Amino acid sequence: METINALGRRKSAVARVFLTEGTGKITINKRDLTEYFPSSILQFVVKQPLQLLEVLEKYDIKANIDGGGFTGQSQALRLAIARALYKLNPEDKSALRKAGFVTRDPRQVERKKPGQPKARRRFQFSKR
Repeated sequence: METINALGRRKSAVARVFLTEGTGKITINKRDLTEYFPSSILQFVVKQPLQLLEVLEKYDIKANIDGGGFTGQSQALRLAIARALYKLNPEDKSALRKAGFVTRDPRQVERKKPGQPKARRRFQFSKR
């Protein structure tokens, strides 16, 4: 089996994934999954598509993640892993879609407007 690569994005985080046959080792930016995401919740989020298809111990994953915070990064990685898995086996796409791992979350931070302290917050109005 050759290497399957895929891209996932969430907020301003970008995750590039390289999936190969192996023993289930997940490496992110040359660090282990447990070292990169110490939170067990974020580790769970990353492993969700693999657990759904019951292939957790079947593939090795190398990922490069850039930008965003840790939550956005973990969700970008989940999308990238799901995309790589259905590239490998197209029949799995419906199961992944049903679980919500195929849809890219389009929400982005709204930009700050000039003359305002934040995107929608206005300075206090004074009549006098």
